[in-house]
Amino acid sequence: MQLSSLPMEEGNEPTVKTRPTQSRVARQRLLWLLVPFLLLCVAISFISLYMIRYFGVQTTLPTALVSFQKCVNVEERNKLDLEHWIRPPSNLLHNMTEAELLWRASFVPQIKEYPFARVPKIAFMFLTKGPLPLAPLWERFFKGHKGLYSIYIHALPSFQADFPSSSVFYRRQIPSQLTEWGTMSMCDAERRLLANALLDISNERFVLVSESCIPIYDFNIVYPYLTKSNHSFMGVFDDPGPFGRGRYSYNMAPEVNIAEWRKGSQWFEINRKVAIYITGDTKFYPKFLEFCRPACYVDEHYFPTMLTIQAGDLLANRSVTWVDWSRGGPHPGTFGKADITEEFLKRLLEGETCLYNNQTSSLCFLFARKFAPSALEPLLLVAPKYFGY
Repeated sequence: MQLSSLPMEEGNEPTVKTRPTQSRVARQRLLWLLVPFLLLCVAISFISLYMIRYFGVQTTLPTALVSFQKCVNVEERNKLDLEHWIRPPSNLLHNMTEAELLWRASFVPQIKEYPFARVPKIAFMFLTKGPLPLAPLWERFFKGHKGLYSIYIHALPSFQADFPSSSVFYRRQIPSQLTEWGTMSMCDAERRLLANALLDISNERFVLVSESCIPIYDFNIVYPYLTKSNHSFMGVFDDPGPFGRGRYSYNMAPEVNIAEWRKGSQWFEINRKVAIYITGDTKFYPKFLEFCRPACYVDEHYFPTMLTIQAGDLLANRSVTWVDWSRGGPHPGTFGKADITEEFLKRLLEGETCLYNNQTSSLCFLFARKFAPSALEPLLLVAPKYFGY
């Protein structure tokens, strides 16, 4: 029996019926792709629920939506970011540790030109045990010059200032620690003042004063004198006697040699670069802490010696704070109500010559100490005539 063959049309292939099989294979492949994705979604959901329950983590979707709804151009956003860095702290009573504060203060821009309109300010740093009895005189000195100065007060930790909100000293107290004359705690307090003042990028000059100091010239004279100076003002000299080199310990070598040992007044006025040298020092500090103890009196030797080694060319080797040692003793003379006479004021303001930016000048001192609280009333009376404020 012969099988009949069906004729095939020319050019056509025989039809193979495989569609049902291919469809099943495609569905299986799609299922295998969807299963891991579904498992991943389930895992993410469980993780999110766990974090919200135990850690209080909230979704960022609302924030993202808000950011899409409020369009901020790039220039405006960059301006806000810059202000975060240049805006001075609104509250001086921070919670930073000493190490954190000094580290934060050590930040130095590598580009000298400022990308904003920077007005240099003078930071007046008051190192005191408590009250400022001569504050009314300083208030008059600062009046009308807002934006050109800033104030920082380092007092005993137990001291609670009660300046009114209208005062320039209102809420200008920084976190402090106990200090003792002649010990490293005094230098620590000065470094603490400098570090807090360095947090304000506009502070360019830094003046250390005490509660017994007064300004002996008007702010309009003091401000350009300091901001235009090429040098920092710190009294530095080599004393070969027992109260100079006689206090040196050979244990301080090789960081400090006796030929580099210096002495000077703790009441300084320095620029920002020198302030960063002081706050950022980790090389000389341990040596002075360990080997310059009473009767070495570290506050008379640490900064003068360290800066002579590191930045001697930046120092004017003189102070701008007048003080009287003519009465003898370990402390300078103190002036009360009876001392404020015309003769005394002329001696305070006249008869001195010094170098300012390598030129001879008759204006050498801007501040003076030590004045007792009883001197306030007569000083307020003579200040307009003799001091100009």
